Amino acid sequence: MDMRARPYRSVLYIPASKERALDKARKLPVDAIIFDLEDAVSPDEKVRARETLAVALAEGGYGHRMKIVRINGLDTQWGRDDAAAVAKMACDAVLLPKVDGPDQLDALADITGDLDLWAMMETPRGMLNAAAIAAHPKLRGFVMGTNDLARELNSRADAGRTAMMPALGLCLLAAKAEGIVIIDGVYNAFKDDAGLRAEADQGRDMGFDGKSLIHPAQIEVANAAFAPSEEELALARRHIAAFNAAQADGLGIAVVDGRIVENLHVATAQDVLAKAQAIERIAAE
Repeated sequence: MDMRARPYRSVLYIPASKERALDKARKLPVDAIIFDLEDAVSPDEKVRARETLAVALAEGGYGHRMKIVRINGLDTQWGRDDAAAVAKMACDAVLLPKVDGPDQLDALADITGDLDLWAMMETPRGMLNAAAIAAHPKLRGFVMGTNDLARELNSRADAGRTAMMPALGLCLLAAKAEGIVIIDGVYNAFKDDAGLRAEADQGRDMGFDGKSLIHPAQIEVANAAFAPSEEELALARRHIAAFNAAQADGLGIAVVDGRIVENLHVATAQDVLAKAQAIERIAAE
């Protein structure tokens, strides 16, 4: 499936050390899974988690779900061995934490070869280098690490994520310029559906492709927020129909609900319908 058409509405972190969680993830209605060897695994379980994950991925059963493995940083005692192990795993991509610049991706690619790379964007230097990082030839996606970034900024949290806006905006611009996927950061209060919904809607309105999640209870809200609504689908169909009719009459633009519809609106409408079709195919599996 094309990277831009493929849904990434919900991207769930799963501890690589938890066999029960790895098994349960095979049946969860998520679009992607981040199998975590980093923050979710204690130091004394790092090596065993690597082995546990390799077995689970080899067994398969994850269906359409994008399988991304987050390793420990290459500057840690586990990172390079993680990368070498992931290069042999049945996964789709490797996610590197705390990416400050493209040179770190070069170092990772030297170990993982042709495996697609993703970058955690969670440091001030990473924000300043977002464009260069996004342009790396093997990079396919950004994941915002808003918790780590907030800690480094020493910022205070509010419902509107005021302190995060400059960083979110920089990474969005960089990702969109290079045509890569970009996933919004986690919402920590996993029992607060209203708060999650508000933040997911904000991320969708900004242009994020999906939301990273810390608990399965958050999946339904994220899937709804990042899927085209019935109103959006109906408007997309009307835009396409009106523009086709206008072209048949020799016109270059159409009017729908008093608003101009041009080529760019039709392209957006086609993207909306393509995403809806991709979601339908997933639901049918």
